[in-house]
Amino acid sequence: MQDIIPWKAFIQDPSIVVTMGVKLGDLVVKHPLAESDLKGKVIAFDTYNMLYQFLSSIRTPEGFPLTAPDGRVVSHIKGLLGRTVNLLSSSIRPVFIFDGVPHPLKRGTLDLRRERKEKARAEWERALEEGDMDRARSKARQTSRITLDMVQDAWKLLTLLGLPCIQAKSEGEAQAAHICIKKEGYAVCSQDFDSLLFGAPVLIRNMATTGRRKLPGKNVHIDVIPERIDLGETLDRLGLTRDQLIDLAILMGTDFNEGVPGIGPKKGLALIKEMGSIEEVSRSRRLPLLEWEEVRKVFREPQVHDDYSISFQDPDLDAAKDFLVGELSFSLASVEGPLKVFEKERTSAGQSSLDNFFG
Repeated sequence: MQDIIPWKAFIQDPSIVVTMGVKLGDLVVKHPLAESDLKGKVIAFDTYNMLYQFLSSIRTPEGFPLTAPDGRVVSHIKGLLGRTVNLLSSSIRPVFIFDGVPHPLKRGTLDLRRERKEKARAEWERALEEGDMDRARSKARQTSRITLDMVQDAWKLLTLLGLPCIQAKSEGEAQAAHICIKKEGYAVCSQDFDSLLFGAPVLIRNMATTGRRKLPGKNVHIDVIPERIDLGETLDRLGLTRDQLIDLAILMGTDFNEGVPGIGPKKGLALIKEMGSIEEVSRSRRLPLLEWEEVRKVFREPQVHDDYSISFQDPDLDAAKDFLVGELSFSLASVEGPLKVFEKERTSAGQSSLDNFFG
């Protein structure tokens, strides 16, 4: 199997803590989206973001992830198999982007998230001891981490299914945005908004987990449907340039800086619209912003590369079955149905145009 983590510095970290991105949800323009609207389109998926969602949501009632008999975590593989089948059935062409080496400025965020996960684990264990299963499951979801073994298993499954995987040099969302800026993809799919800062023309959210979802800490469920966010439309609505949107995000705080206490979306937007740039805001208000020039560079000049190929290959369904059943201990009944979808698509592709997945 291809080495998927060629940047050795990343391997020094035994587990990968997924960060949450800048909180632009109250400012962007969102449109409901049906998966049928994406028929035939290439979508660049932020894979770690997707795997994290599966690891958080696919758990036992007590909050434990699904595992093989040898203890190998398979929640993300179960979610990934089901999701790729749904995408294929909707004639969506997914490309999976994997993160590379985190930017040095991200270390503080990673350390903070790791501390929060360790605290959540202690609270999960206490809830289990007290028999509070609702709280236990809630806290367990907050402990999710992606290990390198999980990444390897995900990459292996996707490549066996004939789906293109691309290793980013650094931020996966930056590489995904780069692909879309080059018009080799229609949109980036992620729960985070960072890809907009990296220049992605279109962001799609809520494609990994749709349906009913319980709000954290509340006994309230909401309907979750896919949504499309157009960068140009959002900038027009806000009256900002992309550079100003980046400055606004820095004021609020990103995965690369802490931001200014007390500045949220509305206040930050007002400041940028009034003064034009973070330089003027900082000079006028004497704000305690650190390393903002370097953070701005992260988004304006991201580390991306063109050494990739978006190529949909014939799936090796026998090998995929051996991997899922023989190596990960999935039941044969649970994988035969999904794999038949890939077989059906491969068969139909041979009778139609190259616009299909395989052929």
